[in-house]
Amino acid sequence: MNTVRRARGVALITAMLITALTGSLAAGLAWNNALDVRRTMSLLFHEQGMQVALGAESWIRNILRDDSIDTQTDHLGELWASELPGLPVDNDSVQGAVTGKLEDLQGRFNVNNLIDRNGDIDQARLEQFQRLLVILDIDPGIAGLAADWIDADQNASFPDGAEDSIYTSLTPPYRTFNRSLSNVTELSALAGMDKASFDRLLPHITALPGVDTALNVNTATAAVLQSLDANMDASIVESLISQREESGFDDIKATFGTLVTNPAIVLRLEGSSRFFQLKAVVQIDTVRVTYYSLLLREPDGGPVITILRSLGTI
Repeated sequence: MNTVRRARGVALITAMLITALTGSLAAGLAWNNALDVRRTMSLLFHEQGMQVALGAESWIRNILRDDSIDTQTDHLGELWASELPGLPVDNDSVQGAVTGKLEDLQGRFNVNNLIDRNGDIDQARLEQFQRLLVILDIDPGIAGLAADWIDADQNASFPDGAEDSIYTSLTPPYRTFNRSLSNVTELSALAGMDKASFDRLLPHITALPGVDTALNVNTATAAVLQSLDANMDASIVESLISQREESGFDDIKATFGTLVTNPAIVLRLEGSSRFFQLKAVVQIDTVRVTYYSLLLREPDGGPVITILRSLGTI
């Protein structure tokens, strides 16, 4: 009798273990299946978000091309400068929306302009960049570091330059770029550049391809306008922004010829632009796609070309 009872107890315990293992296995399979489904849906939503962002880019290219046909100037009162309102994404199963903003990159200081066509440091642009840094309460020595970062040689400029000999002694070591920037965020690697300073500087600078791109004063930020000359103060800039508010400046040379003492700077001021940046944010369910596109617009109704795309960062 005891043997039978022991056998029944063992059988009961075995059955309970099998039931527990089966339940645990079933729960694990269900959890893994749910993860696979969620992962697949996230990939599908991300791909859909990318297609929506590309559609927004195509729409913006048409707007820019039409604008170049209608007018020869670019200012903040035009349609392209309006922030894209939230538009719903057509999807029967989930909710989604796309928002966007187009910015004129020639309203910012082009850091690549620090080096001229001959590969030498452009002194006028270097001094302007130094003034911009002072206005933003950033060490003006960053200007010399930036120039050395993108020039082709290994000769550190005096007194603020730095080349490989400085950067290779850091931990971890790295080398200077020694060519034009493709993305302005590369300046965050400069010696002495902290995050707070870079965050203040970022809205006022850009890195555009080519050499000697002009500054569009119709869209330039207040700090960039003030950096044009040492005698420009906040009150003058406020008056200039008020003048350009509706349709831009009527006569750029006449307006700035008396305010900017360096003729080389005045010659590089324009009222139109070729480089723009689109930021499109697509939200589908819980998936968010932040898409940046650098656009080059050819003049007189020419094509608008996408020359750089990136996700999550400029």
